[in-house]
Amino acid sequence: MIDLSQSASASPLLHSVPTDPGTIWVEDADVVIEAPPDAEVDPQPDAQWPTQAERSGIYGIVTPRVVALPGNGYRMYYTQIMPRPGFPEGANDYCNSTTRILSAISADGMTWTPEPGLRLSAADGGAGECRREGSPPAARVVCGDIVPVPGTAGKLRMYYECCNGTQKVSNSLRSAVSGDGLEWTLEPGDRISDGRSNFAAPRIIFLDDGRCRLYYCERSRGILSALSDDGLSFEAEPGMRIKGEAPGFHTIAFAPEIMKVDNAGYVMYFAGYNGTDQAGIFRAESEDGLVWEERSEPVISPDDGKWGAAKCSEMCVIRLPCTPGEPQRYRIVYEACDGTARDQRGVWRIAGSTSPA
Repeated sequence: MIDLSQSASASPLLHSVPTDPGTIWVEDADVVIEAPPDAEVDPQPDAQWPTQAERSGIYGIVTPRVVALPGNGYRMYYTQIMPRPGFPEGANDYCNSTTRILSAISADGMTWTPEPGLRLSAADGGAGECRREGSPPAARVVCGDIVPVPGTAGKLRMYYECCNGTQKVSNSLRSAVSGDGLEWTLEPGDRISDGRSNFAAPRIIFLDDGRCRLYYCERSRGILSALSDDGLSFEAEPGMRIKGEAPGFHTIAFAPEIMKVDNAGYVMYFAGYNGTDQAGIFRAESEDGLVWEERSEPVISPDDGKWGAAKCSEMCVIRLPCTPGEPQRYRIVYEACDGTARDQRGVWRIAGSTSPA
């Protein structure tokens, strides 16, 4: 959770919440952000489509990341998965798809309107162009986190996954900067890379001593962390943060969402995969942000007949506007897959749930 209404600078206040968001979430009746229908050839970033349109999972919408804006309102950054020339299956053949990062705006955190323009294309994000003949496996940029740049006034930094191959080959975590949250410029170099591993889902928290901690996933291992003085050069911390050992969802753990509860410790929500077939959203708690105790039961599970019938994964928690005298409520938005295609894939879209009143 990134809350610029509490701090416009790089501060622990960005991740602070007055109460624990808890483990009970009530699912929305409607989709938050819908994927383009199969018939679209050139979907515009600000287009909206009815949920009833025909979809088989060619297009997908994933990785929501919400920033509470100064004053009021919210901006959500997310990744749109698309087919590329020669690979018409799109999101159902993810390793050969291409992606771009888009955004939507909301006044209340409930109803969202997609914004025009690209926030970051694969080419502008350093993943290379997609070519028709002799092309390498597809270029992808996948939204990770958006935080203030330390030592600046109003400048933002986006951390994201940058890949020009399948998920079995080496990729990197990179960054881009923006003065308005809409136009982004690639920063040189990698934030995390080693030439052999595949990394995903970067998340930042700022510490009391002025440093920042980057949580990220190394595929096949789990959630790791690294420290930085400037948000650019990171040094890996020893040990694992989350291994993903919850019963039934222990193969892959990634995409942590972390917040600090006032006068208490840290809370993390994270995605837990059982292979590639099923995923749920789990929870862990920590006193120091390093040693985490995982809960054994998911807080959001795949549910037949709903948007996330096969997978409920990468998520973001936001604090909703609060009326004086009423309890604080929260909202979680997440990528959901309905499992209507082979191998439990299908249509990926952004779904949402809200904490009870």
